[in-house]
Amino acid sequence: MKATGRAAAALTAAVVLVQCGCAGKQIVRSQREQTVISLAWWGNDPRTEYTLEAVQKFQELHPDIKVNCNYSEWSGYEARNRIRMVSETESDVMQINVGWLDDFSEDGTGYYDLGKVADVLDLSEYSEDTLKYGTRNGVLNAIPIAMNAETVYINKTVFDSYGLGIPQTWDDFFAAADVLSKDDIYPLCGASKAIWLYSIAYAEQKTGKSFFDDKGAIAFTPEELQVMIEFYAELVDRKVIPKVEDFKKVKVENGTCAGAVAWVSDALNYFGTSVDRGDEIVAADYTAFTPADSGAGWYEKPATLYAMSKNTTHPEEAAMLLDFLLNNRDMALLQGVEKGIPISRQAQSYLDEAGMLSGLQYEASVVMDNNTKLREMSPLIENNTLINEFNDACNLVLYDKATAEEAAQQLYDTYAESFEMA
Repeated sequence: MKATGRAAAALTAAVVLVQCGCAGKQIVRSQREQTVISLAWWGNDPRTEYTLEAVQKFQELHPDIKVNCNYSEWSGYEARNRIRMVSETESDVMQINVGWLDDFSEDGTGYYDLGKVADVLDLSEYSEDTLKYGTRNGVLNAIPIAMNAETVYINKTVFDSYGLGIPQTWDDFFAAADVLSKDDIYPLCGASKAIWLYSIAYAEQKTGKSFFDDKGAIAFTPEELQVMIEFYAELVDRKVIPKVEDFKKVKVENGTCAGAVAWVSDALNYFGTSVDRGDEIVAADYTAFTPADSGAGWYEKPATLYAMSKNTTHPEEAAMLLDFLLNNRDMALLQGVEKGIPISRQAQSYLDEAGMLSGLQYEASVVMDNNTKLREMSPLIENNTLINEFNDACNLVLYDKATAEEAAQQLYDTYAESFEMA
């Protein structure tokens, strides 16, 4: 028998009468029926382990609810999520990327309207400014777990050994490369998206112009794209960074790269080995032409969000699980700051009481939260086509296949074929 709601699931019992062969005795067995819901997330093994433990605690609190879990690493999750959203087989509660709101719910109907379960899901822990990140067309589709930004991390132990201070400006990194490159050490590195955003920050500061206009169209001209390309080429030529194609996390772990641009939520994923080794890692200011300009041209976004399926047949139970994941003490202590400082005020207070608001990710979150120049990130800025085409244009210059001016014009024309231009 399929349960139609939490109350029905909790109260419904099947009474089984088993006839005994002796003295005509009867045994009465009560069988409680469970409501089954599903939860999906992505992440590494530690995230999976603590989430599974949290789910077990939730089920102990609510024995009438069973949670089926679906999880994998990022790339597999992203691919399967698209299939499940299109086929409408997504989980009742799911971790989502902020860009998926525009992909699947531009009009606000792609995910469940969380305002309908506000009697179960405690929204008082979140400001209106925070909730706007998960709102589309006036409909609250998702709740941000924590905020995120690409951040500069420096292995202070390595820099100190060369008598170098923590870089604050673009020139500081070029000066550090002049020293470190003699021992084949890069002062910085990063994956393609990180360096793409790093190059945008440089170009926005240099030109005084935003990459996107207020309507979301690409506002950079060929000349401004050329600034980005020339900057990236100079970073590589002067050995500030390896080419993004040559980036590997192991270079951070073994000290070949003494710094990295990475998300707040990825701090320990990149530098956990270094921290365990005893190296001092610091979250540096956002690179700028002058320290006073730190944060200009840099962007922040929700690290990740939770949403509910518009197709869920158990919205109350799903909302109970969602509230547990966001605001419950057990979940807060298990998760810590692995996804960043939780936005939920209640979750923050639990971590503060437990002395868990510390460590590299916490320090990176503080740097992010204290910077007033960071702006809301447009999901389009993370578009893989934008990034890959930029990398291709840079390689034309690095391999002497085109001048920076020619590569920039070609990049502009390529963007114009696929994206709205200002």
